[in-house]
Amino acid sequence: MTAKWEKTEANVGVLEVEVASERFAKALDEAFKRVVKRVNVPGFRKGKVPRKLFEARFGVESLYQDAVDILLPQAYQEAVVETGIEPVDQPAVDVVQVETGKPFIFKATVTVKPEVQLGEYKGLEVEDKSFDVTDETVEEELQSILRSHAQIEVIEDGAVENGDTVSIDFKGTIDGEEFEGGEAENFQLEIGSNALIKGFEEQLIGMKPGEERDIEVTFPDDYHVKSLREKLAKFHVLLHDIKRRVLRELNDEFVQEISEFQTVDEFKADLRKSLEERAKVQHDRYIEDEVVKKATANATIELPAVMVEHEIEHQLGHFAQQLQMQQIPFDAYLEFTGLTLDELKDQYREAAEQSVRIGLVLEAIANAENVEVTSEDIEAELQKIADNTQLELERVRQLMNMRDPGLASFQGELKTRKTIQLLVDHCKVV
Repeated sequence: MTAKWEKTEANVGVLEVEVASERFAKALDEAFKRVVKRVNVPGFRKGKVPRKLFEARFGVESLYQDAVDILLPQAYQEAVVETGIEPVDQPAVDVVQVETGKPFIFKATVTVKPEVQLGEYKGLEVEDKSFDVTDETVEEELQSILRSHAQIEVIEDGAVENGDTVSIDFKGTIDGEEFEGGEAENFQLEIGSNALIKGFEEQLIGMKPGEERDIEVTFPDDYHVKSLREKLAKFHVLLHDIKRRVLRELNDEFVQEISEFQTVDEFKADLRKSLEERAKVQHDRYIEDEVVKKATANATIELPAVMVEHEIEHQLGHFAQQLQMQQIPFDAYLEFTGLTLDELKDQYREAAEQSVRIGLVLEAIANAENVEVTSEDIEAELQKIADNTQLELERVRQLMNMRDPGLASFQGELKTRKTIQLLVDHCKVV
């Protein structure tokens, strides 16, 4: 077999492949064995028709398509390896010659991975950012912990305050007409959560159980339902009940109840340590993100549209899974938001382009710097997972192989992380 690759434009070219006649003849033999099982010829059982009789009756040409289906995929993959190209999409194939006794020839128009012209990626300056843990940070975390362990009290003789959770019925109208999604019963709403349209929650403050009130709000110009954007809506609201968090006192007894510590001071010290560890991770991640962005911005790439489309489809698939977990059908989401599929894809386009660009640049840097993942790297990472999950190392290895046979994807992730670390090690934080 011979293969010739010729680029016709930036990321597209033609792969011309010629397969020897002897190999095509073998494909015809295989095609006959498949086809003859489906052929009815009087006097013969299925699969027992002689080859010469079959060809005399139906013509050898009747085997060509099956022979091509057998031979072409394998020949294409071999040609890809031989020419060293990296396709990023399915090829458009044109069969040039298919005839008994002659070489099988086809041309494939292929979109390939683009060339990356790296700019500066070592010694990049990154502006530092503070993730310091202050007394205020610790206090905010303590308040969050207290809220999560708060007792819930039903307020029977009182009015709605900020932070309360209320149960309400509401029915909305625009210009006197009801609209889809504008009505609910026994809706649970935390005042101050900004879960509803700006201004809605604030107008409930001061209401008492059993009270009814009309409120007006204007939908924002970027509201997810396009037909409601910038529309003035009137809602009739009935308040059923008020629930209020009553915070526990932060004392030794409370600390002993929720943790392994005996005193408030011990609990605070451990909390600060945990926050500082989290802040370090956030700082490291920030430096990584910034240096990768800069290295990517310095590179020149002409992205194939198909790579961006594939990434959009990947991100949309992840979004659809999230909707499914919330028991929201994807089609229902589109109908509710008033978006078309193309409009939703456009919302993902910029992020998808950046994701593809970053991936290509990191791969190019890894190649330029000969970044490799060793067996020791893999073992160390598997051991880290085992330690974090408290599983036996061999069990972790089995689970990883079930998810990722051969650990190829896992190895790719490690290679990317080593490449990012190389950028970080050579950057200047100012």
